[in-house]
Amino acid sequence: MQSAAGIADQARPLFGGALSAVVPHSATDISDLREIPHNQEVFAHAHTDQSLIVELVEYQGRVADQDAARYHFEDIAGSNKALEPGAFEVTSLTALPKSEVCLSECSSAWMLIGTQRVSKFNEEARNTVTLHLGLLRLPQFSTDVLITFNDPQSISPDSSSAAALGTLKEPWTVQDFQRMLQTLTLHNPGLFG
Repeated sequence: MQSAAGIADQARPLFGGALSAVVPHSATDISDLREIPHNQEVFAHAHTDQSLIVELVEYQGRVADQDAARYHFEDIAGSNKALEPGAFEVTSLTALPKSEVCLSECSSAWMLIGTQRVSKFNEEARNTVTLHLGLLRLPQFSTDVLITFNDPQSISPDSSSAAALGTLKEPWTVQDFQRMLQTLTLHNPGLFG
């Protein structure tokens, strides 16, 4: 796969090589900087406040496929303390044809776009973040795989993220997120126990 720069993109090993995906340019592996839960791979853009998270969560069997992405989006809003009225909104939900994803083991794939008003580090200041959520359902492994692209749209001047505003160098795009979602590949099913 070729990136915009014309350099061949290489799949990056995830979860000790059990999965892999093409991770966009300027990605810093946050596990090099701090402790990350074992069910997550977290990447931050080197020059913006954007992040990408690959997360393995419990398969929600009682939630229909078409409702599962919204379920996980609302769960993330709860974790972000963004559940009050007006703090989160789903703007689109699309089923992805299995032919468009490399993770052939998934029973269904979904892409959700929404916004959340969140604060960082329990600050009072709230930033408006567009959240692109990819969901790959793996009921046979009792796992839902989430790929989340956090793309800040409006940063409060009182936020600790405000310092990054003047350094917008080649921000990640929705295409970078989609490439990561579409190239996620399973190499070792033992990852799921």
